[in-house]
Amino acid sequence: MAGRRYHDLVEVGRGPGLNGDLYARGMATLVASWEEYARGVDGASVLRLPGATAAVFAREPERSGDNNALLERAEAVAAMEAAYAEAGVERFAAWVHEGDSVLRAAIERRGYTVVEATRAMATELAGVAPPRAEIEVTRAGWSEYLRVADLPAGLVAGVDPDAFRVVVGRLDGDVVAAGISYDHAGDCGIYNVVTREHARRRGIGTAITAALLHDARERGCQTASLQSTPVAERVYAAVGFRDLGRILEYAPRVSRPEAAGRS
Repeated sequence: MAGRRYHDLVEVGRGPGLNGDLYARGMATLVASWEEYARGVDGASVLRLPGATAAVFAREPERSGDNNALLERAEAVAAMEAAYAEAGVERFAAWVHEGDSVLRAAIERRGYTVVEATRAMATELAGVAPPRAEIEVTRAGWSEYLRVADLPAGLVAGVDPDAFRVVVGRLDGDVVAAGISYDHAGDCGIYNVVTREHARRRGIGTAITAALLHDARERGCQTASLQSTPVAERVYAAVGFRDLGRILEYAPRVSRPEAAGRS
């Protein structure tokens, strides 16, 4: 995906210092990760439509949470809807940057409503610090990540085991946190950093993120990107991520809130 397609979008976002290049790199990495997921799922695809990119997962367990589209132009809404309809998918989320008021108005006129929002964040890796030595963080496999994240055991069962890097964090010897990353064109996308409830507020999620960043720099990545839930924004800001504005996840009226997908 050409990063320039996302450059102009972020410039209309709120607040000073928004970096269009960082946003573009992050969105390109996100789509590349969707494509990697799709390669591990029978019948899945990522469609690059004029003005939109749609990840289409017609079968469970991915069907319930991974049907997402990055929407760039209002004219692309009909093509996006047609792609999901052809696959028999009714519940999906169209992602729109909060700064694109024209596109937001257009999709809302079609009956879409915001069901979830995450914050696009990114950082340069030149000065990233290593993780805290007192917290044990190690590499792990895809199945371990699914277990810690409480995701279905068969999710993306055919994924390339070398495509995503999985790290886990331990508390008193037990695995209590995990996170994954995916490299694309010099950017490292960090996704689904999770910590079990009883182990939160101990710095383990921060250590997971720092380990992923440090390893990405060692591999030669120049930047890192992610989409943060509100509860995790401070964690990511503490390790150097900057705010690039919210991504609003719109669902068609026929869908319930769970239509918003995993990122």
